[in-house]
Amino acid sequence: MSWYEELNTYFPVDEMKSKRQFDALLSEKEEIYRKDEGQYHVLIYAEFETFIFIDFVWVSEKSRGKGIGHQLMAKLKAKNKPIILEVEPIDEDERDTEKRLRFYKREGFKHVLPIVYKHQDFIRNKETQLEILYWANSEVSERAIFEDMKKVYEQIHSYKVKEIYGYTPKPTSDVVRFEENRGLQNILL
Repeated sequence: MSWYEELNTYFPVDEMKSKRQFDALLSEKEEIYRKDEGQYHVLIYAEFETFIFIDFVWVSEKSRGKGIGHQLMAKLKAKNKPIILEVEPIDEDERDTEKRLRFYKREGFKHVLPIVYKHQDFIRNKETQLEILYWANSEVSERAIFEDMKKVYEQIHSYKVKEIYGYTPKPTSDVVRFEENRGLQNILL
């Protein structure tokens, strides 16, 4: 199975990019957008000057529990930059959502509660609320993560969307918002 088929089989359709968009990013934005592929894993990420964004990470079910996911995270952490990723909220009907979140928590990732992020599914033209997690080996502000997520949306997620899907991407301010009180409300609950 190809790397794209592996991702497409594992991830919900509303989180996936089309193969055409992946190919455009990998060939036309190769200075930042990268694919690390092995027999038992696929890691697709963007490495910006000051942070890394994990777009997709897949580890074969056959090799889970053997430390491959940890090795991939260690490789990125060694770059000494904050790492940001999106994750769907826990869905009781989908066991993998809880497993993914537990894995990231074990790896030291934290929620950025004030960020409201509505992922744009350009394949089906709908949106899905996702949570933003980050890892950093030094202090980083939630506002900085917010600014980085705006770059991710503008430079990665919205790349060639009009040409590939026929939709005009929503303005960044409609997709990624910082709501200071949202973080405080969740702490108090």
